[in-house]
Amino acid sequence: ILAAGLSLACFILQLLMGFVFVVSGLIINFIQLCTCILWPINKQLYRRINCRLSYSLWSQLVMLLEWWSGTDCVLYTDQATVDKFGKEHVIIILNHNYEIDFLCGWTMCERFGVLGVSKGPK
Repeated sequence: ILAAGLSLACFILQLLMGFVFVVSGLIINFIQLCTCILWPINKQLYRRINCRLSYSLWSQLVMLLEWWSGTDCVLYTDQATVDKFGKEHVIIILNHNYEIDFLCGWTMCERFGVLGVSKGPK
């Protein structure tokens, strides 16, 4: 009986997290649609607002990767390279091909403060 109760609690928690992600995604996408009127007036403001909105949605997935799955992404590099993070345009290519690799890339973007302006998988 204890295992069944725990299984049901995990299912409800997963259902709640999925619901929160979908609803917040719909709200954020609606707000992004409403900001389209800013594009002809002030492109910089439009980009800043949408950067923050994208961050608020994508950070939920990064949280799931780090907290719920227990994944830890480690970056090995020198200090000179780290000093350039967030200041230059880059393309990151991960060295393997799994379905959730983009989340590891987003985790690195989150750590260096550029998650809102990062691009996802194509």
